[in-house]
Amino acid sequence: MATTPRRRAARIRVGRMRDGWYSARNDSVAVEEPMEVRLEVPGEGGAREHPVSVTMRTPGDDFELAAGFLFTEGVVTDPHALGDVRYCRDVDPQEYNVVTASLREPGAFDPASLTRNFYVTSSCGVCGKASLESVEVMGCRAVPDGTLAVADADVRALPQRLRSAQRVFDRTGGLHAAGLFDASGSIALVREDVGRHNAVDKVVGSLVLSAGLPGSERGLVVSGRSSFEILQKAAMAGFPMVVAVGAPSSLAVTFARRFNMTLVGFAKSDGYNIYSGPERVTGLGSETE
Repeated sequence: MATTPRRRAARIRVGRMRDGWYSARNDSVAVEEPMEVRLEVPGEGGAREHPVSVTMRTPGDDFELAAGFLFTEGVVTDPHALGDVRYCRDVDPQEYNVVTASLREPGAFDPASLTRNFYVTSSCGVCGKASLESVEVMGCRAVPDGTLAVADADVRALPQRLRSAQRVFDRTGGLHAAGLFDASGSIALVREDVGRHNAVDKVVGSLVLSAGLPGSERGLVVSGRSSFEILQKAAMAGFPMVVAVGAPSSLAVTFARRFNMTLVGFAKSDGYNIYSGPERVTGLGSETE
């Protein structure tokens, strides 16, 4: 299931204004292209393809993105049910912008999940309580206690460790990142994308394709803020802890508390905020206002 390398950064001509001087120069920008995800479901009359979603993404790790999206959005709730993942060969010249994932058995897919997926990820007219209940319908459960503990010093070091692994960001300055870390704070996997959610789906998808779920002994670190969708995807993968460089939303905090997850925000070398599950961070002081 190897993917074909694609451009993740493009060279363009830009005008640059610095200290009152204008000059023209070449620069790099992050590539953004659409990717359609299709699901191939076997049946008595032959396999049938279901269009699932179109997302704007940075090319690369496309099979992970498709697998992660299908799982974290509850379209396919059993990660072992996914079989072959491939580029679609009948859509030239968009071959590498259409990915088809096949199911091993037809019973692993409920067509109603496509409607539910839209409902869960839409913020239009959907209250927080309904969103949380919909995630439970998808099969997401609270994370068990005692699954992960990370030292305070390692939590503070995670943002820089993530940043050091952002290769395309170094060239473009325009990508989000998500990383997978263990109890020692070591980051084993980093994925970049123009979309925060896509970066997370690529990380989760790598575990789906390698039979590495649930991720109960891993944590997720993200370069931006933590929203409801980020927490949803982390919980579907079984991650007990989410560390974000940016701020959380109110629904992300509510989600973390309801699903027994540790949520850290505003993480940097000199400190951070813990919004839920402080017991998973070791070495904390005891000052309380």
